[in-house]
Amino acid sequence: MDSQLGGSSSQQPTRSNNPLQGTFQQPSQLGNVPQPLPSQLGSVQQPSQVPGSLQQSSQLGSLQQPGLTTNVLQGSLQQPSQLGSFQQPSGHLGSFQQPSHLGSLQQPSHLGSLQPTNPQLGALQQYGLTNRFSPSSMQQLIKGDRSMITLSDDNVMVKQVLGTHAPDGREVDIRPLLYIVEDILNRASLNPEGLMITGTQAQVEYLEDKSHQTNFFLLIQYKAIGGSDAHQTTLSIFHLVSSFAWDAKMVLALAAFALNYGEFWLLAQIYSTNQLAKAMAFLKQVPGIIEHAGLLKPRFDALSDLIRAVLEVTRTVVEFKELPSAYITQEVPALSSAFAQIPTAVYWTIRSIVACAAQISSFTSLGYEFVVSTTEAWELSTLTHKLRTIRDHLKKQLEICNQYIEEKRDVEAFQMLVNLFEMIHIDNMKPLKAIIYPRDDIQPLFDGYAKKRVNIDVLRRKNVLLLISSLNISQDELSILEQIYSESRVVQLESQYELVWIPLVDRSLPWTDPMQKHFESLQSSMPWYTVYHPNLIGKAVVRFIKEKWHFRNKPILVVLDPQGRVVSPNAIHMMWIWGSNAFPFTSAREEALWRDETWRLELLTDGIDPTILNWIKEGKYIFLYGGDDIEWIRKFTNTARAVALAADVSLELAYVGKGSKREQVRRVLATIAVEKLGHCWQDLAMMWFFWTRLESMLFSKIQQGKADDHGDPMMQGIKKLLSYDRDGSWAVLCKGSSVVVNGHGNSILPTLNEFDKWKENVRLQGFDVAFKNHHDLLRGETYPCCRFEFSHFAGRIPEGMRCPECHNSMEKYTTYLCCHDEASTPNILYS
Repeated sequence: MDSQLGGSSSQQPTRSNNPLQGTFQQPSQLGNVPQPLPSQLGSVQQPSQVPGSLQQSSQLGSLQQPGLTTNVLQGSLQQPSQLGSFQQPSGHLGSFQQPSHLGSLQQPSHLGSLQPTNPQLGALQQYGLTNRFSPSSMQQLIKGDRSMITLSDDNVMVKQVLGTHAPDGREVDIRPLLYIVEDILNRASLNPEGLMITGTQAQVEYLEDKSHQTNFFLLIQYKAIGGSDAHQTTLSIFHLVSSFAWDAKMVLALAAFALNYGEFWLLAQIYSTNQLAKAMAFLKQVPGIIEHAGLLKPRFDALSDLIRAVLEVTRTVVEFKELPSAYITQEVPALSSAFAQIPTAVYWTIRSIVACAAQISSFTSLGYEFVVSTTEAWELSTLTHKLRTIRDHLKKQLEICNQYIEEKRDVEAFQMLVNLFEMIHIDNMKPLKAIIYPRDDIQPLFDGYAKKRVNIDVLRRKNVLLLISSLNISQDELSILEQIYSESRVVQLESQYELVWIPLVDRSLPWTDPMQKHFESLQSSMPWYTVYHPNLIGKAVVRFIKEKWHFRNKPILVVLDPQGRVVSPNAIHMMWIWGSNAFPFTSAREEALWRDETWRLELLTDGIDPTILNWIKEGKYIFLYGGDDIEWIRKFTNTARAVALAADVSLELAYVGKGSKREQVRRVLATIAVEKLGHCWQDLAMMWFFWTRLESMLFSKIQQGKADDHGDPMMQGIKKLLSYDRDGSWAVLCKGSSVVVNGHGNSILPTLNEFDKWKENVRLQGFDVAFKNHHDLLRGETYPCCRFEFSHFAGRIPEGMRCPECHNSMEKYTTYLCCHDEASTPNILYS
């Protein structure tokens, strides 16, 4: 190294390789410049163990290569009246004392009162004298980072760093400063797309009154590029920022670097169009660097990667500082682990900043000829790898901490919702905002009729029905609900209640374009209000809806009165059974409707098939039947017609399908139509609505706690039909609107087949009574197996049930059902 630097002319700038050629003259050309006495000048001393240090003075225009023992500034400095004094600490190379020991800069007395108010910083205004024109020490600082590779004992380093840490408790809002630094580092590049812009004009204005920080940044900047040993230089910066918290240390050091880095690239970007910038760019050798950017690309790429890694680690540490102490403490292992790692992270971040500063300073001091080596680029890459390892560890811990905080906040928000719905309110705004969207920064609702976004205020003091579902809500459900909703508008109920769709999605799954399109398709088909997007619904709200309102997967309709009180936990059953007649959809209204209801055919088919309603008016005998066994259906319909003919009664038959297995039902419908076996519903939506209403009747009774009311013939009849549907074929015989017999296929068909045994009773008792008596006789010999299947997604599921046939308690099983012609869902099985 000495042979290369000590007295060699190879590093002396020449007219051919230096853009500043011609601007400096040798001392022999200038004449003799008297050397000032020490008392007049002060001293700038370089350690004698670093020979060949190259000194330049932009103020004087002289360049001199000093010898090994001569004064390094001999013949190259002006008189004290023009320069003042600057003293470099005489300790080992790269060891920096506190600013108060750095000497002082005094302006000449004839210039008036130009002495800086801060003598520490005044001395640093001329820091370029000791670093910009010291290529040998600069190269040593760059090469000094190679010791990083062998510095494996981080414990020793951490002890040294902790020894400098003496925070005085001051709170520094460093987030705006970090925004500005990120903005500078993003724009200060030949390839600006590499970093993310986060700074804004607001942060710039915020920092306009922080101009006093600039001198502090210059002080750190001087430390970063004024030494020759990277580790000691890093420690000196730690001494300088000892009174600050860890995150502030990083951001302040990064801001100091950003000043230097931003200045360099600002000149590079504007020197061709600005004369002042052009002159400064030539002094910093910027044109030569830009011209040879291709040769320097490995160095620029390595530098850019390291700066990006520095920013990522800094952001992460700042995010740890910003974690809310109300939700997390160091007792949480992830936070404790991260805090133990932060001193190391801060050290290697500032160490990397020192390396970056040395690179930029080498560009401006040595020119491109001296910095094309790929060795230093490899060293920068090593630092980058080190920081990325630290970043990955910290980010993992930060993710755990954020998840912990989110869970704590969710618990708090959930309890707030519980308390909110237990309170009395003037209107419904607070409850609705808590469920839909709590802030006022956007319009969270979409008006399906006007096709525009609106505020929650449109629901103020109205009865609101919250339609809560996943994106799997069926078109059958939507079409029937839209029909009921439209009918309610016709009868002028629009001023009394509004419907709002609350879409719930699985937050653990990524939101994809197909999901967005499906959501938009559903939203556009709804004439009522909808939440503008599912991501507006908070996690705590989803938990509240599932736990308190018992939502699983099937749609529910929660009713809020004008004061925001829940008057029905699920009015979807009322809506399916009675439509808008159930308004205002309260639990009290539900009980009143059941009190007025009787077990009759209209309850089963009301509003579905006008043909059946006409048969009822005519007082005909009607067989309503279902199942998917086409052979049983052939035998039943043919036998029933023969019996009716023999008994001389008017009998109609209507096939209502099955509650599941749509494809099989579709085939049965085709056979019935071809063979003319009787009346049937070709529209599968009508069959869906028939079975949905039956299930709603059961769930409505369960919701009222009356699922096992043996004195209620409606409840027993509904349970029988649902049970028969799960286990074969069935039929209901009615005379007009009155239900005569509700039986399983195993008892209905034998009763018809044995007509000869009870035909004499038809004349005496009537067809209906004779049929019932013989059917009850056959049924008494053997009870059909009854079972009920409740999907886990159905909402409220009873703890137990009694058999509608024998009234014994039913056993509970768990079964898994997979029907490939429809959605496969797990079920609870009662048998």
